[in-house]
Amino acid sequence: MTRTETISLKGLSTGYRSKHKTTVVARDLTGAICSGELTCLIGANGSGKSTLLRTLSAFLSPLGGEISLLGRPLRDYSDRELSKVIGVVLTERVSLQNMTVEELVGMGRSPYTGFWGRLSKEDHAQVDAAITMVGIDNLRGRMIQTLSDGERQKVMIAKALAQETPIIFLDEPTAFLDYPSKVEILHLLHRLSREAGKTIFLSTHDLELALQIADRLWLMDRERGIRIGVPDELVRDGSLDRFFDHTELARRIRIKFEMLEK
Repeated sequence: MTRTETISLKGLSTGYRSKHKTTVVARDLTGAICSGELTCLIGANGSGKSTLLRTLSAFLSPLGGEISLLGRPLRDYSDRELSKVIGVVLTERVSLQNMTVEELVGMGRSPYTGFWGRLSKEDHAQVDAAITMVGIDNLRGRMIQTLSDGERQKVMIAKALAQETPIIFLDEPTAFLDYPSKVEILHLLHRLSREAGKTIFLSTHDLELALQIADRLWLMDRERGIRIGVPDELVRDGSLDRFFDHTELARRIRIKFEMLEK
C-alpha cells in the first residue's frame, strides 16, 4: 500500500475556549498522517491526546495553526461533508438497548440515507461488507446489550467502516478490554488500514502493543510536543525514554529491541 498523506497539521494549537478564558493544551503541533497505515498516538494522562483527536474530528475548534484533510482545510468542510470523510469511535461504552448488531452498524449509513434513514440496497451491501470485514457475521442478529466489551468495540469499528469514510479516528479503543482482546482489536485495525486503504489514527495507553503493531507512532507530551517516527526508530534514538522519563516499561522495551538486534 502506497503511503499517501491524508491529514496535515501545521503549527496547530489545541485547547478550550470559554466566554472568559482560553486554556491551551498543546502548541505548535506539526505532522502528517497517511493512508494505508495504523498510526498510534501515545502519551501520559493529561498530555492532550483526546483534545487533539477531538480537534481533528472538528468537535473542538483549533486555537491556532492549520489542519488539512485530503488537501483541503478542515474549516472549509461542512458538517455533512465531514460525515463522509471522518468516522469516529469514542472511548465511551455503547449503552444502546434493544438494537441488533446489524441495526447499529446500519447507523453508519446515516450520512447517505436522507431524512427518513431508510437503507437502500447499496446501503445494505455496505453494512454487509463492513460486518464481514470486521469478522462479526456471527453477531449480526445479537442484541447490543448481550455483547462483551470486545464484541461491542468490533461493532463500533464496523459502524465506522459502514460510514465509508477514508479517515477513522479512535479514542482509546482498547480501554475496557482484556489483553487478548486488545491484541485482536489492534491487529484488526492494522489489517483494515492495509486492506481498505484507510487512514486510521488512534490514541492508546498500550505502549508495548503499539510498538509491536503500529506502523507509525506519535509520542505526545505537553512540554516536548510531538515526536513522530516508526517504532524501532523511536526506541533506538532514545525518544521513548525521553518522553516516558525512563520508566520501567520504556527500559524493558529498549532492552527487548536491543536483544532482537543481537
